[in-house]
Amino acid sequence: MDVSILAAEIAAFLAPYLPDLAKLGGKAAEEASKKLGSDAFESAKGLWGRLRPKVEAKPAAQEAVMDVAASPEDKDAQAALRLQLKKILAEDETLVQEILGLWQEAKARNAGAVAKGERSVAVSGNVSKSVIVTGDGNQVG
Repeated sequence: MDVSILAAEIAAFLAPYLPDLAKLGGKAAEEASKKLGSDAFESAKGLWGRLRPKVEAKPAAQEAVMDVAASPEDKDAQAALRLQLKKILAEDETLVQEILGLWQEAKARNAGAVAKGERSVAVSGNVSKSVIVTGDGNQVG
């Protein structure tokens, strides 16, 4: 798998979990697991556990993580994280293989979609010809 694609997928997956993963410890991990769904959180924790030492070794990567942790939905912050993960992965083929294995496990474990946050929409499977309506009182005719 191309490291650019892997970095993009990992950054997008980790973004909603980084506020909790960045301050992970005892009670915070327990609360995050309840709030975010234990399977998905465990997958995120496994990926983060493997990436964290490499991220901590690079100040720019640390800053990108903290920016995403502060604003998980900020597309610019996610782009910076994606770039930093791409650089980290490009330097270490063994790490790429480990992360790829963890990512494949995570996707298999979390095959069902999870929506996080008010008015979120989660999709699992192909919805290319489906209608998704959000908002209060909307109807599809």
